[in-house]
Amino acid sequence: MTSVVKFALKVVILAAAFYVLTRFDVLNGLNVIPNESGPLGAAGTYLWIGLLFGVVNAIVGPVIRLLSLPFVVLTLGLFLLVVNAALLGLTALLTDRLTVDGFVTAVIGGLILAVVSWAADQLLDR
Repeated sequence: MTSVVKFALKVVILAAAFYVLTRFDVLNGLNVIPNESGPLGAAGTYLWIGLLFGVVNAIVGPVIRLLSLPFVVLTLGLFLLVVNAALLGLTALLTDRLTVDGFVTAVIGGLILAVVSWAADQLLDR
């Protein structure tokens, strides 16, 4: 599989994770406002947010992780929860279709999405 196909499949998996987290109220405070009149309807909104989160995680994520490396080492990796929360918050800032209410919601949402992203990477690397 090419890297473009892997990234596209990862975007679909992230979109499904956002759908499950927001549609079934798994995480209160994380909300997606679907655009029913968009080109792909509500599914397009989730795909857009999954794409945006994937791009932010791929481009901004390594830079933030590198800059926060001393804190990550000092906290034995727990600071990565804050980094994941910041990436989720940045995604919410870039689109008006995603809202994150509070730091705790961002940390828990970032943790869940990091686990989903890791599982998608493991699944797609086979």
